[in-house]
Amino acid sequence: MFSHEQHLPTLQNTIQSTIHDTIQKDKKAAENSKSTIFEQIVIMQISGHLIDLHQKSTYGATLLLVDGKIKSITPCQVSASAPYILPGFIDAHVHIESSMLVPSEFARLAVRHGTIATVSDPHEIANVLGEAGVHYMLENAATVPFKFFFGAPSCVPATSFETAGAVLDAEAVNRLLQRPDIWYLSEMMNYPGVIYDDPEVHAKIKYAQQAGKTIDGHAPGLRGPELSKYHSAGISTDHECFTLEEAREKAMLGMKILIREGSAAKNFDALHPLFNEFPGLLMFCSDDKHPDDLLLGHINLLVKRALALGYDFYDVLRAACLHPIQHYQLPVGQLRVGDSADFITIDHPDNFNVLSCIIAGNIVAEHGKTVFTTKEAGKPNQFLTYPITETDIRVKAETNRIRVIEAYEGQLITGEIEVVPSLEKGFVISDVERDILKIVVVNRYQKKPPAIAFIKGFGLKTGAFASTVAHDSHNIVAVGVDDGAIVQAIEVLMNAQGGICSVSTTGSASLPLAVAGLMSTASGEEVAAAYQAIDVQVKLQGSTLKAPFMTLSFMALLVIPQLKLSDLGLFDGGSFTFSKLFK
Repeated sequence: MFSHEQHLPTLQNTIQSTIHDTIQKDKKAAENSKSTIFEQIVIMQISGHLIDLHQKSTYGATLLLVDGKIKSITPCQVSASAPYILPGFIDAHVHIESSMLVPSEFARLAVRHGTIATVSDPHEIANVLGEAGVHYMLENAATVPFKFFFGAPSCVPATSFETAGAVLDAEAVNRLLQRPDIWYLSEMMNYPGVIYDDPEVHAKIKYAQQAGKTIDGHAPGLRGPELSKYHSAGISTDHECFTLEEAREKAMLGMKILIREGSAAKNFDALHPLFNEFPGLLMFCSDDKHPDDLLLGHINLLVKRALALGYDFYDVLRAACLHPIQHYQLPVGQLRVGDSADFITIDHPDNFNVLSCIIAGNIVAEHGKTVFTTKEAGKPNQFLTYPITETDIRVKAETNRIRVIEAYEGQLITGEIEVVPSLEKGFVISDVERDILKIVVVNRYQKKPPAIAFIKGFGLKTGAFASTVAHDSHNIVAVGVDDGAIVQAIEVLMNAQGGICSVSTTGSASLPLAVAGLMSTASGEEVAAAYQAIDVQVKLQGSTLKAPFMTLSFMALLVIPQLKLSDLGLFDGGSFTFSKLFK
């Protein structure tokens, strides 16, 4: 797959430099600046096959690092077995909260796979806790040597057709955008508001432009004149393309296309041909990634898949390493003299096994092990506990036809079908044989009647499962085969004040999420193990989905078409209006 005439070097771990001129120059600079003793200057030398993504070339080189920056890059001969050095990977769009890990724990797992930075949208916790939630993410992220770049959430709540725990109006967004540690305006999900000139939406966009910060997009399926208007408002990216034709149309306008491969939404297979057409406009992202998946890999897996398909070696790595830096103007090293020493080493491009991860000149992971530790995290939350009974979720039949949400494997979009409902004593019930199951959304912020609908695609044969990771307002969402099991699952999460759970005739299993009902403060390994156990339980109950909890979490996300359920009722994402259950 990869060949080059020149051969490269071995990684020489933290070798003290003996280059007299360099040391004397740095010593003099330290003395002139009246800084602390010269011995605190950290000097390190690393040799290897340097993969230069700017020049599209690979050659043997020695890197001299001084106080976390690249002081010099000197070409040299290195052995054929030497490691390869390249810029680190960047997840160009991710909601850290969806990993169920606080930022510091997310980082501890991600660096093992060569990820050195993320472009992170904190709108999940913002929907629960508002500005305080964003501050929590910034403060926790600052406790570890990883480069998090957070945005100002643009849509809290995502729509006016649901109940969230907070509202970030244009002035709140502007306050966040004034912070130097807020790098962009997060995904503008309210694309109808952009297209139809909602004043509040356009005020947020204007504030971002005045602050000189990038504006992220979110426009699944948007095409034609409406797409042109959306883009012309200043929106520069989209990570929601689910067909190649849609992505091509957006790329033709100059929009950056983020190829997404998360735990539920998987668009790599549909979009990878873009490397033959628009390689300069591409980035990789996960968007939402569960902890067990993060243990296995991150952006490195997308790089391997793209290279295995034969795409240009340098184009693929530019998408994974450079394009996010350039688009968002991030202070991340690109393996140039004077840059921050942010890079990774791998064994060979044919294998792409990450050997080490270096951030600001510090080795943060080696041979699959993280070398930094995390601190105890706080547990802010907002959760109103109140009882829900079987009577509360009964649905009296009105007609002999109902609308049913249809969930799809590997997609956030849903469909709509019409069916004749199954009845019992005049009430609509789940129909296990046809996989028409009851879905319930319960408001976690105010005591309100539950919203009820029916859904196809989960495949449960027994019991129920539920989650407070329910984009974007994060109310309780539950699916089950009977009312008793659904109520039991809701009660488990009420008592825990957030988490995920499954219940069946053999008992229940749960993972409490103490931070906003979204994240755990336990280690990534512990959270992954607990999540996997519950995931297995749901599949033993009959679900055929690869990631049933991740799919469930998007069934209340109204900004993704077609039919969804918020705490206020059934919603048609195509017409952006509420829809009746009965036809």
